[in-house]
Amino acid sequence: MPSIVTLLPFIVLIGAMFLMTRSAKKKQQQAADMRNQMQPGSGVRTIGGMYATVKEVSDDTVLLDAGPGVELLFAKNAIGAVLSDDEYNRIVHGVEHDLKSDVVPDDASSLTETDEPAAAADSDEKSVDLGKKDEDKAEESADAVSAEAKTDDEPKKTDGDSDAK
Repeated sequence: MPSIVTLLPFIVLIGAMFLMTRSAKKKQQQAADMRNQMQPGSGVRTIGGMYATVKEVSDDTVLLDAGPGVELLFAKNAIGAVLSDDEYNRIVHGVEHDLKSDVVPDDASSLTETDEPAAAADSDEKSVDLGKKDEDKAEESADAVSAEAKTDDEPKKTDGDSDAK
């Protein structure tokens, strides 16, 4: 009678195979549900990357409207994603929905009650340059060149192989 220690690897292998097939079946079921939700007028993306609008849906095929006068018949399995109306319009037509109500200003100027912009109020003060000077850049480039020269002079380490005989 085989001991439990010899059977353990087989049990673990069978368990792993069960979990992998279960997750694959879940993904297939989700894709099938997504394809069954297609209705005429829905925007879709095919697995080849083509965007179109669903015109008719049958059991195994989908008739897509890819443009004026262009109707294509695809297998349902060739539909990669059913898109929302906003997403389809954004991708195909370049139409963004109105985000102006969602925009938050970058500064606090909208919170002040004055009509004068904040930049005009600070224009009397002298601006301060916080950037590096050109001479600092020259010193940095000289340091980088000398560091490269040092690394070239050092012998390179090898894994024991030698060209000398």
